[in-house]
Amino acid sequence: MAVLRDHRVLIPIDVLGGESVPRTVVDAFASVPVVLLGYRVVPDQTGTDQARDQYESRVRNELDDVQRTFEDAGCLDVSTRIVFTHDRLETFERVAVETECDGVLLVNPAPVLESVLVAIRSDVNLEYIAELLGALVADTDLEVTFFHVVSHEDDRNRGTELLDDAVAELTGLGIDPERVDTALSVDGSPSREILNVASEYDLLVVGESRPSIRRFIFRDRAKTLARKTVDPVLVIRGEYLEVADADESMDPGDGHGDVT
Repeated sequence: MAVLRDHRVLIPIDVLGGESVPRTVVDAFASVPVVLLGYRVVPDQTGTDQARDQYESRVRNELDDVQRTFEDAGCLDVSTRIVFTHDRLETFERVAVETECDGVLLVNPAPVLESVLVAIRSDVNLEYIAELLGALVADTDLEVTFFHVVSHEDDRNRGTELLDDAVAELTGLGIDPERVDTALSVDGSPSREILNVASEYDLLVVGESRPSIRRFIFRDRAKTLARKTVDPVLVIRGEYLEVADADESMDPGDGHGDVT
């Protein structure tokens, strides 16, 4: 089996808003390093420092509980951050860059986590996506389906070749081919079709659209899918994001598992 480099996933949690990480997600992601981002969006008229003074201890207590859950599940590398912000998506992007995370997970409800749908748009970063998937599913029984949508029937062969390349990348990392499948659809609306098919799976994995400098996570198709699906969504980011300025207050690390 090929040796996989370490991959890291950012998991934002609005603990004061009642969000939690389902146990099924904890078990699935315990095999990779994770950064737990305890965040709270505050109104524009409220200063982030003011919010920190008021809520930080509560967020810390809740986040510590989540961290212990991951550690009890066998996660050997789990760290935390606390953020009070006016713009959560910009915050997710910036923290993902700063902590060198390969993906961002939205922790929607997940009563069962057995199947993964990976929506492939193009061959951009295909190897990168496969590496993170390989690290994630290597020690699990998760079954993976690569999915691609083409606009016209004439593009079917090209789409099939893309899916075959994706399978080759993943199985080349030692993942059992019997756990990997493909599906292709001809439809004029990729986002709509991905959502339709995703309803049959337990976890949706999407990549950023055309990774480029200062391109926000969840923009375009990934953002639409993340907002509309009820399953957990893992957005695998591009490698070319830059750190953007953000109006927020962030825990700089206190030696209690915080990334600095």
